[in-house]
Amino acid sequence: MSGTPPPAWTRRPANLARAVTAELVERIVRGVHAPGTSLPPEPILCETFSVSRTVVREAVKILQEKGLVQVRQGAGTMITPPSSWDMLDELVLAAAIAEDDGLTILDDLVVTRRVLESDMANVAARVADEQVIDQLRALVDRMDELVGDHVAYHEHDRAFHDTIMQASGNRIARGVVRALESQVVNTARYMGRTERSLCVASNRGHRRIYERIAAHDPDGAAEAMFTHITEAWVVRRGGSGDPVRLQR
Repeated sequence: MSGTPPPAWTRRPANLARAVTAELVERIVRGVHAPGTSLPPEPILCETFSVSRTVVREAVKILQEKGLVQVRQGAGTMITPPSSWDMLDELVLAAAIAEDDGLTILDDLVVTRRVLESDMANVAARVADEQVIDQLRALVDRMDELVGDHVAYHEHDRAFHDTIMQASGNRIARGVVRALESQVVNTARYMGRTERSLCVASNRGHRRIYERIAAHDPDGAAEAMFTHITEAWVVRRGGSGDPVRLQR
């Protein structure tokens, strides 16, 4: 019959609660269920996804943990404003980036990364031993040879930044940066253009960072990192609006 609704799942997922949660996260972030409104009641969600009440309740509990909904006695499950959402959560961040037409979420991600990595570069310049300095030099030299192969270049690029983060000893800041980057490292909108000339310019920034760390110049290393991350992103994002959030 033409009026028959499509099935909830093309292929029924193994973990139903996780699948329902992922779908509802996307719908909330897209505004299908807007902040201040109620999530559809349990019977409707059960029918929509062809799942039991137990699955729906588990999904709602997970949404609450992510900050997307608030369960109010007598008022149902309310969608919370974006300011309450856990933006470090994998599903929430991925959905927000997918809806980020103006690149504001990616701008914020870059600013967060810039703040943390600048501080870690400052610390690394104070504590880095010869082994770390030799490793950074080897990575920079190797990247000079890889500017024509953007895939291999970016692998070494990430290793360079991670070496500095590890040298700083700040495991929490490193964990935040790695968690954020894991969401975007393979997306075209974050990686942007990949021409040889851009890799050449990028590695000049890496070399400045390396030189300041090798010279044990904390302020210089922090400034070099700040400048490198800012300039690299401005080039990658191209003409997609004015990146106000990147200003000091």
